[in-house]
Amino acid sequence: MRAERIFPYGAAAGLAADLLIGDPRTGHPVAAFGRAAAAVERRLWRDDRARGAVHTAVCAGGAVAVAALAARAVRRSPAASVALTAAATWAVVGGTTLGREARTVGAALAAGDIEAARRRLPHLCGRDPGALDAQQLARAVVESVAENTSDAVVGALVWGAAAGVPGLVGFRAVNTLDAMVGHRSPRHLRYGWASARLDDIAGWPGARLTAALAALAGPDPAGALRSWRRDAARHPSPNAGPVEAAFAGALGVRLGGTLAYGGRVEHRPELNPGGRPVEHADIDRAVRLSRRTGTLALAVCAGARLAAGALLRRRARRSGAATGAAPEGRRG
Repeated sequence: MRAERIFPYGAAAGLAADLLIGDPRTGHPVAAFGRAAAAVERRLWRDDRARGAVHTAVCAGGAVAVAALAARAVRRSPAASVALTAAATWAVVGGTTLGREARTVGAALAAGDIEAARRRLPHLCGRDPGALDAQQLARAVVESVAENTSDAVVGALVWGAAAGVPGLVGFRAVNTLDAMVGHRSPRHLRYGWASARLDDIAGWPGARLTAALAALAGPDPAGALRSWRRDAARHPSPNAGPVEAAFAGALGVRLGGTLAYGGRVEHRPELNPGGRPVEHADIDRAVRLSRRTGTLALAVCAGARLAAGALLRRRARRSGAATGAAPEGRRG
């Protein structure tokens, strides 16, 4: 099997596993990484950026090193390499669980059970649900589905296509660290700075691809592109902005506005301000758009990996011809 086929086969198998079984309820590898990162934080924490940078390097670098060693150990076996890629993909993506949790909140809202929806919202995002009404809860879910389509699916596939298993694992490690220490709480404002900035860098290509594919896969491509171009920069996050703006335009809804994180209230500009307010039925529409976007991302990333492999082989043949080397299979 050619090396460039390992990622497409493994990633497709991993996404299929996520679709069929989702995340395990106990023993998830990402949860184990989170516990290890929390233990490192307990030993290293000081209210300064340098300590936070060491924390980021130890945790993210350690995860990448373990993944690289695992990939190296199976590199001589294409079947084992595909299996490792599939396992890593399944471990780092979370599209099925994202959709399931979103639809659980949507079902509670459809039934008029606001308290149940509030109790479930923290499974999706870190907002304070206590004071949110039905429309605000639905908006929070749609925004979370949009952002996590990039963070939990597309971004991982982009880095997997670029760097194989270490890319998959490294992206998820960086994203997890950002969720743990990258927010602007008093404890993590300086300590989490390095994790937040690294997550911005790692998430940049996946966020743009997510926005583009959401526009392509959504019911209103022109509206998605218009909202992305006009409103993305108004969002405080350089990566959530394009994704949420594209989803807002594609679905014809208005996102953004007032929200609260950890007792801190933010007043964000609206995305696609000409759209209508979010309703509970839009949650299911957002989940379906997220799944279509993830499927397209797999096709794009797998195709890019195959094309890169073909290009490298072509260059190798030309280099061999230029130096007079015999073609493969004609030596001796």
